[in-house]
Amino acid sequence: MSSIKILITSGEPAGIGPELVAMLALRHRERPFAARLVAIGDAGLLRARAHAIGASVSYVDYTESSATVAAGTVEIWPHPVAKPVVPGVLAPANAPSVLAMLELACEACAGGAFSALVTAPVQKSVLMDAGIAFTGHTEFLAMRTHTERVVMMLVGGNQDAPLRVALVSTQVALKDVPEAVTREAVDGTLAIVAHELARKFAIMKPRIAVCGLNPHAGEGGHLGREEIDVIAPAIVALSGKGVDIVGPMPADTVFVPDIARRFDAIVAMYHDQGLPVLKAASFGHGVNVTLGLPFIRTSVDHGTALDLAADSRRAKEADPGSLIAAVDLAIELARRSSAADDVR
Repeated sequence: MSSIKILITSGEPAGIGPELVAMLALRHRERPFAARLVAIGDAGLLRARAHAIGASVSYVDYTESSATVAAGTVEIWPHPVAKPVVPGVLAPANAPSVLAMLELACEACAGGAFSALVTAPVQKSVLMDAGIAFTGHTEFLAMRTHTERVVMMLVGGNQDAPLRVALVSTQVALKDVPEAVTREAVDGTLAIVAHELARKFAIMKPRIAVCGLNPHAGEGGHLGREEIDVIAPAIVALSGKGVDIVGPMPADTVFVPDIARRFDAIVAMYHDQGLPVLKAASFGHGVNVTLGLPFIRTSVDHGTALDLAADSRRAKEADPGSLIAAVDLAIELARRSSAADDVR
């Protein structure tokens, strides 16, 4: 049994997360991942939803000290919901349970009990309807670990030409993006991307491209001055430290495949500048990685799919590709981290 242990949150209980965990368990049984997999969630719910889609999987209860778990078995760390769940129907009464699950998962990974965290999607709206201030996994994990700045990066494409897109700002209204693209934000994002590509992805001399904020990267100031006043100075500063970084480049140029493949990562200024390109190329198999945390965290590239979860016949057709890819990448990053620790 591998020493790598991955913790997987099952996500919004009314969403597609429980079914995806079942499909992951099937994949693990047929072709075991090189890691011990532990899913946190309501044990009865996970078993019932697996049964509903005809997934013949055998979960076992998680025991931290156990060393006898058979390869290809997914363990369950029981975390009950407060109210019975109807697939596809959100229940604010279960929101505190979802939040507590994330808190437990974060503490366990930050404390070193697990090699990495993989998260299934949660429904932000039901958390907010329950009176919980929650803007997303990325911000929540940063707050819980007292991390000043983290970066959302999605990974897609293929092994020969991976596409990695990092964001300066995440889920903010488009009208608020220019205020979010500050010199501090750009400096911090670029530094984290360069550092984490070397530390976690073993790309010791990464090549990084940086998008402008405005069309045509501001057209020399005629379409906006953010490129001149904010983005370019941040690029010059990091380049002066020996990082191979170019920009600001127009987003409609840098994402052209023949250009994008020249870089190890592309930094976009806002959510819908970079992610539509990546999702068009890799949706269902892309992975969200949070850079800058004290532990490895990956996630799926999609939402809770309440409509699929509501119908067990359609739920059978859900694509677990992104969750499988998130687990694969978490294991790869954990293995590299372990090897780097051994060298140190």
